[in-house]
Amino acid sequence: MKGKTLKYIILLATITVAGVLALQFFFLRNSYDSSEKQFRESVTVALKEVAWQLLTANGNMANFDSITPVELVTNTYYIVTVDALVDFELLKFHLVEEFKKHQIYTGFEFAINNPLTGQLEQKTMITARGAEQPSSYSFLQGTNSDTFFFAVHFTDRSPYFHARLSVWYLFTGLLLVVILFFGYTLSVIIRQRQLSQIQKDFINNLTHELKTPISSIALSAKVISEEKILENPTRLFEYAQIIQNQNNRMRENVEKVLNLASLEKNKLHLNREKIELNDFLKAATENFEHSDAGKKAKINLNISQNQTYIIADRFHFSNLVMNILENSVKYCEKEPQIRIDIQKIKKQLQIRFTDNGIGISKKNRKKIFNRFYRVPTGNVHNVKGFGLGLDYVRKIVKAHKWEIKVDENPEGGSIFTLLIPQRK
Repeated sequence: MKGKTLKYIILLATITVAGVLALQFFFLRNSYDSSEKQFRESVTVALKEVAWQLLTANGNMANFDSITPVELVTNTYYIVTVDALVDFELLKFHLVEEFKKHQIYTGFEFAINNPLTGQLEQKTMITARGAEQPSSYSFLQGTNSDTFFFAVHFTDRSPYFHARLSVWYLFTGLLLVVILFFGYTLSVIIRQRQLSQIQKDFINNLTHELKTPISSIALSAKVISEEKILENPTRLFEYAQIIQNQNNRMRENVEKVLNLASLEKNKLHLNREKIELNDFLKAATENFEHSDAGKKAKINLNISQNQTYIIADRFHFSNLVMNILENSVKYCEKEPQIRIDIQKIKKQLQIRFTDNGIGISKKNRKKIFNRFYRVPTGNVHNVKGFGLGLDYVRKIVKAHKWEIKVDENPEGGSIFTLLIPQRK
């Protein structure tokens, strides 16, 4: 699938999912508003019926429709005026019964106004389970404090709404689960596409790296197969040397791939030993300076006079240092200059490799230790390699339980810092 087609499909799917989610929340909000309206209407009718029951109990045979409307103060607070003396127990009984009748299963508090004092008294709370407790709510006073009325406050209306919106909650939850799976699937597709592109670049680079020495070896072999070459020993030696050098180059590339594949297949076993760091880095930098990559590099090794020891696998630690140095040379557009510093901070030993290369942007620093990843240079074959070196470094660092970080060199380039805990 082409890149643009995949982008359009992802964009269309994302817009569709976002639209469905927005529509779901729209219906959920409308359902909540409808439930809120239904709650007010049910409570109003229930309280009006309670008032009618109280009037009937006092011998007032007033028509139900003529009862004073219920006053809504807030969504949770109601005042009901009754032109008769209000009995506490009778009021409690009718409130509980009428709320059950209208399916209002929620806790509430009520109080009765005393016209003589103008205060709301006998404040009581009825829980959703029917238990009676003292009220702690600060009831507002009625507008007509010289009349008989009672006030009702609903402490928690959530059970009422949960009962009516449970189906919508279920659908919304299922939709969110679907969106989570969609997001995960989308991320897997993107990662797979990135991995596919990385592997494609790796194959292209591997093909390029192998074709060059193969072509050189084939050409040199053709030349030395001619009988006249025996008449020119110097030329014969040159072409034999080309074959040997190109064969070594091809062998090194194959060994890099096989070595990393071996590390992935089998658990890495380290042959730890005590290493004197100053002498080790001297030998490692000297070996690097004699390699093809190191011949054009200038290495400044700053070591202390005191001996410093670490516990490490000599072979893998040497390859780790060589990979960092090679990386510094490959990504440098001028004469490579590398400075190696050793610093001891508290219980941690720091080995810093500072180069003057092209540097690594902040967004790429977290990726450079991934397998096959190579910092973009504008040309796939501009820098030789497969993106395996720093992945190998990461594995060796992890196996030793060390740490490595990459920072920007203020003077241009990068700083690789190896952090080695020091144990007594």
